[in-house]
Amino acid sequence: MATIKCRNSEFSPIQAVLFDKNGTLEDSQIYLRALGQKAIRIIDAQIPGIGEPLLMAFGINGDRLDLAGSMAVASRRDTKIVAAAYIAETGRGWFESLEIANQAFIEAESYVGTDSGPLFPGSLEVLQSLWSAGLKLGILSAATTQDVEQFVTVHNLDEYITLKMGVDDGPSKPEPELFIQACLALGVEPKMTLMVGDSSGDMQMARHAQGGGCIGITWINNSNNVRGADVVINHLDEIQVIN
Repeated sequence: MATIKCRNSEFSPIQAVLFDKNGTLEDSQIYLRALGQKAIRIIDAQIPGIGEPLLMAFGINGDRLDLAGSMAVASRRDTKIVAAAYIAETGRGWFESLEIANQAFIEAESYVGTDSGPLFPGSLEVLQSLWSAGLKLGILSAATTQDVEQFVTVHNLDEYITLKMGVDDGPSKPEPELFIQACLALGVEPKMTLMVGDSSGDMQMARHAQGGGCIGITWINNSNNVRGADVVINHLDEIQVIN
């Protein structure tokens, strides 16, 4: 067990720390924006005129990705549902709409690829520090478990990351069941587990699961994206083990 300090906040006793992936450890903005834009172009080619509404729904504005938008923080499953809802508004059946959205993302991934983005500065050092202190570490992401596993492999994080968990067919953020499942997989109690993430969904999930604390990370200094956090930081090296 350890005491974690962030700015003027302390969390104790802590046995484990769960990290979000996109926007927390991984700088994935460029990839997510490119993936969303390609999927939208594929859908718009079949349903002309739907592109602009989908860009807004996904949170894509030119070369900017809204870090609170669905493309940035929702699971891939939920993003497809968002797309399908707009497609259904054109008069298509729901299952046909889902299939169009799903196929668009499959084709977009084959074009854009599935490569992981770079680690944010200091991410590796923080993981090493927490792991050296005896804490169990996991990644709990809205991405798929396969994406999380690939991210860990690409960045050689297997030594430090015990749990690699995404959203597949089960609960999604901000459902507290997802956090509870992650804690069970790590063999720790929620009240002794910290959540570090870049969205209000991460904070809400951990809080409703009665987690040990919620640390919001906002690399762009926008605390509105992490409403509900116990403490908001702008760099991961502000997470320190003090005993």
